[in-house]
Amino acid sequence: MRRTPVAARAFIAVVAVCAVGCLSPVFARVPWAGQVPAGAGGDPVAWPTLGLLAALYLAGELPGRCPFFGERVPVRAGSFFPFLLAAAFLLPPAAAALVAVPGALAGRVEHGPSAARRIWRAAQLALTVRAASSVFGALGGPAALGGQHGPGGQRGAVPDFPHVLVPACAAALVFSLVLALLDGAIRVPAEHVPVRNAWHGLFASSVGPHLVHALAGLMMAVLWRGPYGPLSSLFVLLPMYISCWVFAQYHREQAAHRATIRALVQAVDIKDTYTRGHSERVGRASVLIAREIGMAPERVEALRFAGTLHDVGKLGVPTRVLRKDGPLTPQERRVIELHPEYGHEIVRGIGFLDEARAAILHHHERLDGSGYPHGLRGAHIPESARVVAVADAFDAMTSNRSYRRGRPVAAAVEELRRCAGTHFDPRMVRALVRALDRYDWSAATVAVPSDEATLPPPRGQAPGAGGAAGAARTADGDGRSER
Repeated sequence: MRRTPVAARAFIAVVAVCAVGCLSPVFARVPWAGQVPAGAGGDPVAWPTLGLLAALYLAGELPGRCPFFGERVPVRAGSFFPFLLAAAFLLPPAAAALVAVPGALAGRVEHGPSAARRIWRAAQLALTVRAASSVFGALGGPAALGGQHGPGGQRGAVPDFPHVLVPACAAALVFSLVLALLDGAIRVPAEHVPVRNAWHGLFASSVGPHLVHALAGLMMAVLWRGPYGPLSSLFVLLPMYISCWVFAQYHREQAAHRATIRALVQAVDIKDTYTRGHSERVGRASVLIAREIGMAPERVEALRFAGTLHDVGKLGVPTRVLRKDGPLTPQERRVIELHPEYGHEIVRGIGFLDEARAAILHHHERLDGSGYPHGLRGAHIPESARVVAVADAFDAMTSNRSYRRGRPVAAAVEELRRCAGTHFDPRMVRALVRALDRYDWSAATVAVPSDEATLPPPRGQAPGAGGAAGAARTADGDGRSER
């Protein structure tokens, strides 16, 4: 947990302590003294049910991969939530919460620190499942399902449909809400996300899948209590496995998207060695701004694509112009200024870049109408283009080029502020400044190949020279117009 911020570690510790408190009723009595541990409210715990559900959830989470048709792709987080919701329907709240712990602690972690992420996941799911089970019990779910929580539930009892759907759906809503609340809360100390944006879209994007998981969990619970016993409930695994396959298709599609982006960016970097690495950095800066202004996650991803591909139109610009060592002539500058339109045409047929196209076409427009290619003014410039314009200008000023050294971050920020309202959207500038206060745009972040980073500034010019006019030209051309 050493790489986890101190505030995040403290928050994880508090949530973990709360989770342990939620689990404690299961062990309130000593089983080896001839007594049966009780769940919340004194309900007896069906240990065979608890153990089997915990083992099934562990078996689902442990591999971390879903083999299908000879391929192995990451299992989406939450693919096996129906087991947890079935536990919420079949067991007392504290016992249901315990079902989630082994799988969460032993499951695959894609990114470190693994210990902190496992502890957090286990505590988060324990609290979430307990809340869902409590709501299910409070609304009469166990009786509608055909008996009480735990071993008192009657085997073969007929569930009360459709009344059992009400507590089941309420439990799913609480499950989704608590999970979203905890997910948003940890983002504030761990990722430095602004409080006003931390929960944006989390509940809305998860409630639908969780309702589907609840129906699958309810199906498992009904079959579990049915005349054929727990083994019959495993038939629910089939639709779960199908959902895993569906996600495999989604994963392959996303991988193809990333490969397309990488290929286009690599082609630009090969052709225009002056700005090598610039595209990825503009993509990262665009994401910082988009998150700061509260864009939905899908739009943030679109802004990442837009920032990364904003200069893809340079593939249509003659190489001799891009690599010219001397000043650009007016005619050559007009050729350079065609690259947004070239870029728009290049990505026109790529469906997943729909929103990115507007940013690629208009990222050199200015608020005062003096930009190109269409001279748009103010709010007529697409929001995505205003984001990328600020990200592009910031990286153009702070990164090293073969013909000049990059400016300090503070100097670039001051220049953006000076040009806000004329060249750049002040809202986007303020968003970038706020993001930079929390994230270190360090030398590693703006690293460029060593053959560029070690070059001295042009003769007779101090590093970072060029003034406001130079900054504006850097932001609105390929950078070489300021020489």
